[in-house]
Amino acid sequence: MKRSDVVADAAIALLAERGMRGLTHRAVDEAAGLPPGSTSNLARTRAALLELTLARLTTLEWEVVAGAYESAYEGGRDLTALSALLAGALHLRLGDRVGMLARYELALEATRRPELRAIYDRAGRRFRDPAVAILAALGSHDPVRHGRTLVAFAEGLLFDAVAGAGTTPTRDDLEQAVRELLTGMLGCGAGLRCSSARGSERRAGSA
Repeated sequence: MKRSDVVADAAIALLAERGMRGLTHRAVDEAAGLPPGSTSNLARTRAALLELTLARLTTLEWEVVAGAYESAYEGGRDLTALSALLAGALHLRLGDRVGMLARYELALEATRRPELRAIYDRAGRRFRDPAVAILAALGSHDPVRHGRTLVAFAEGLLFDAVAGAGTTPTRDDLEQAVRELLTGMLGCGAGLRCSSARGSERRAGSA
């Protein structure tokens, strides 16, 4: 693993454990088991350290969802299958509580640092742009707005599970929530397949 990744991973863990005030060059050196001054050599200023950490965090998060995004784009016009893919990606991200907490710390800091805000916004486009493309492929009449809504909805689910007062949703809970959102935005017309496994089971049981 590259030393920059070692440093960034240690910074992510520190942000989750101690918050923004606990993130110092010295603390990162200690957490990463590196000689004093190693972090400063890679990221001389605090701003540079935050940028390095955010870049690494974005890469790690993208690795979790990239497969789901690619499969969703190539999977045709089946909302049920798409909902399952996206719910699976959300469920995996919920398994990384450390990463989620670190990102929330960085998000708040970005509201106070314009230079970090610009980087944070670019990182966000890495997730929003594919969502827009997926919604366009599904026939959305306003894929930009719908793509942003989908990402905002997913982020809200994650935040509520990690930092809210609610319970952690199961994968089935996430799938149902995503499917309901997509059905509400897109409907089931224009060749979209919106079959529900649960609905099929209920119909079979009532037969």
